[in-house]
Amino acid sequence: MPSLFSKALNGVSVKHCKNTASSAAVRMPVPDKVVIPMLQHMGAPCEPLVKVKDTVTVGQLIGDSDAFLSAPVHSSVSGTVTAIEDFTSPGGQVCKSVVITTDKLQTVCPDIAPPVVNSREDLIKAARACGLVGLGGAGFPTHIKLNPKNLDQVDTLVVNGAECEPFITCDMRLMLERTDSIVEGIRVVMKYLNLKTCVIGVEDNKPEAIAALNQAVSGMKNVSVLAMKALYPKGAEKVIIYEATGRVVEEGKLPADAGVIAMNVATISKLADFLKTGMPLVEKMLTVDGGSVAEPKNIIAPIGTPIKDMVEFCGGYKSEPKKLILGGPMMGICVFSDEFPLLKNNNAILAFDESQCAPVKETACIRCGRCVRACPFDLAPAAMDKAYHMGNVEQLQALKVNLCMECGSCSYVCPAHRELAMYNKLGKRMLREAK
Repeated sequence: MPSLFSKALNGVSVKHCKNTASSAAVRMPVPDKVVIPMLQHMGAPCEPLVKVKDTVTVGQLIGDSDAFLSAPVHSSVSGTVTAIEDFTSPGGQVCKSVVITTDKLQTVCPDIAPPVVNSREDLIKAARACGLVGLGGAGFPTHIKLNPKNLDQVDTLVVNGAECEPFITCDMRLMLERTDSIVEGIRVVMKYLNLKTCVIGVEDNKPEAIAALNQAVSGMKNVSVLAMKALYPKGAEKVIIYEATGRVVEEGKLPADAGVIAMNVATISKLADFLKTGMPLVEKMLTVDGGSVAEPKNIIAPIGTPIKDMVEFCGGYKSEPKKLILGGPMMGICVFSDEFPLLKNNNAILAFDESQCAPVKETACIRCGRCVRACPFDLAPAAMDKAYHMGNVEQLQALKVNLCMECGSCSYVCPAHRELAMYNKLGKRMLREAK
């Protein structure tokens, strides 16, 4: 493992642009239609369980899979299925999607009922029934995360409230507005997984959230709030685990291998809500911001809502958007149309104007070393860039390109404007294909 674990972690000081930090989350009206993809998680896509002309209700199971790595999908609205069509995910995978024309009634599925949880096995089943995945962006099925093979070696829960990406504030609002559900989720997970310790990591530029959480956990044994220096990318899984515990998640290993279960605040909050209400994951709190948005807000929207409807709820476009991003500007994914729907693991929609995304010309590396100093894992992005362009698979492996989490810190500081994070991603693909 790189030498970073013998010293302070590297990172970059980004402009936080937390324009909506004081914006309490507002529920938007039910849209005219939703598009619900059958792949909103890591792993195998679901198969639709409904057909065209079927009537559906809120919380109804509409997609599932027998695959180990998958998570069921539920209807976020009541209405009529008007199409089942191909959908291309942000990662380029093609799956089916269920298009529902809403009736605006939001009739709840009659099968909705709180699950009975009296054991770890019950909790795992409940997490799957919820359709819960990592809501911090990764989309890893939660029921699998709660069922590590080495549970007897896992003793710590790390709850991620860092929210280090610029612009995004929905997790901060969640920590202020749904503090009780976060704490209840922590209690349940610690109880049924028999975990001894919990650390909630929050960047220190969110003092109100830190104060609210400290008050909420004051009576809980072995649960603490860690105020971390606001330095991107503190919210990355391996980084926050090291910050909170001093433990290293080795290359190719999972957090459980380091004795840790890591969960985002939104994920653990939704788990608690599901245990109380039985309503699966059908809506999402997210930030809508960017220079082209008239009234940036934190909103609550049904899964499958088109971007254009969410922006319209935020006052519409005040200028033509030049770039639409799902997530933050550092690790988010660009989409080509505002017809694209809200997915489970989307925590922001950013509509950037021309001034925020003017293209820059890439020039030759000047070997300044800034990328190395910025990398949290002390990798050598410029060397990996060179190895990728030379097609040197052995060198990519020697440089540990697979350790790169594509946080973009190297690209951010590069004076030559080289797309180093992208080249690392392509280098990882080259390595996979070679193997």
